[in-house]
Amino acid sequence: MTSLFDLPFEEPELPAQASQPEPPAPRRVLTVSELTTRIRALLEDRFIEVWVEGELSNSRVWNTGHMYFTLKDAGAQIKGVMFRSAVRALPFTPRDGLRVVARGRISVYDPKGEYQIVCEHLEPEGLGALQLAFDQLKQRLSAEGLFDQGRKRPLPALPRKIGVVTSLDGAAVRDIIHVLRRRYPNAHIVIRPARVQGEGAALDIARALAAIGKVAGVDVVIVGRGGGSIEDLRAFNEEVVARAIAGCPVPTISAVGHETDVTIADFVADLRAPTPSAAAEMVVTRKDDFSARIDRLAHRVNTTMATRLHRFESRLRTLQARPGYADVRGRLAMRGRHAADLAHELRRGLRAHVAARERTYQSLRLALETFDLRRRLGGLRTRLVAADGRLSGASARGRHRADGRLRAAAARLDALSPLAVLARGYAVCWNADRTVVIRNSTAVAKGDRVRVTLARGELDCAVTGHGDTKTQR
Repeated sequence: MTSLFDLPFEEPELPAQASQPEPPAPRRVLTVSELTTRIRALLEDRFIEVWVEGELSNSRVWNTGHMYFTLKDAGAQIKGVMFRSAVRALPFTPRDGLRVVARGRISVYDPKGEYQIVCEHLEPEGLGALQLAFDQLKQRLSAEGLFDQGRKRPLPALPRKIGVVTSLDGAAVRDIIHVLRRRYPNAHIVIRPARVQGEGAALDIARALAAIGKVAGVDVVIVGRGGGSIEDLRAFNEEVVARAIAGCPVPTISAVGHETDVTIADFVADLRAPTPSAAAEMVVTRKDDFSARIDRLAHRVNTTMATRLHRFESRLRTLQARPGYADVRGRLAMRGRHAADLAHELRRGLRAHVAARERTYQSLRLALETFDLRRRLGGLRTRLVAADGRLSGASARGRHRADGRLRAAAARLDALSPLAVLARGYAVCWNADRTVVIRNSTAVAKGDRVRVTLARGELDCAVTGHGDTKTQR
């Protein structure tokens, strides 16, 4: 029975003297970061520049300005990143579902261990980038209402000052000046030079429009250039130029390119001209044509007035020929006299009515003066002052009488006061505890203590003897 581990080939014969086996190489252990670094180095060295075609998905521009997206097809997908500087240079807005061709290099995003394409250039597949940007901007501005006919302003009939925004090196400025001098020699032209092609041309045109809109007296502005390819006309397809035209305070004429060239500026401007020369012809009317138009209008006015006057004269003559017209003047005279009589009666009645009202007013005024509050208040004030004087006198007399009575009572009280008696040299004798006044010498015995009250002070005495007052006398 054959073993499952039999080899399909015979083992090679070993040489007679086999060499010693080599020792195994030491094991090299890599960290995840080291392995990822080696893989990134291999990919970046091998895929320095690649072109990848696919459909955009999950595209998003972060607040840092970088765009992250996924590029996919029916079988696979790859993450992608486009840095801020490259995103700013895109002439269109990337959207999900758009098939694009991306150019960049393959790298590895270390934190997630994912390989990705670092995109440096992006363009739509099939349709050109500039055409896509044109369509996207046109759709967005149209949704905002910048193309609406309701916001378009009419051109002035005969502008006094005309502004021109174009390049001084092109033929457009010469064509505009030539047409304006030929059709309207008195026109005042203000030219604001601006680049109309190349890097930064759109911003320069926008600044020129803002500056010329601030010039005093400018009635209309022509902005344009000669024809060219879509790349040459790119500045007039920029959003900054479209918004500058919409924000211009005076009517604006877009004169960009030739008949077949259409730009975003043409849709936003108040009027589109196929060429700069045509714009100059639109902005002013030929002086001779303008004068001839005035003459024609004056002739039409005179003719119309003469016709109407002739028609009114015919109607007047017809009315005068009627039978009742002969007595019209007499009837009008009678009507006038009757109207004069009525007016006289009306004036007389009005004067009588006004006189009656005046008499009523005077009687009411006199009655009101009789009950004048100021007079009544004056009398009350006089009575009040008199009463106040009487009250003050009575009060003073009352106080004087009361003061006299008080003084008399005080004198009587002072005369009857024990202190007054003591002041005349008398004294009051008390027992020792001052509870009984001693009026008889027999009320105390020899050796008792008595207290004697004087007018000033008090004496503490001992009784040494007593006798009869009458005997002493």
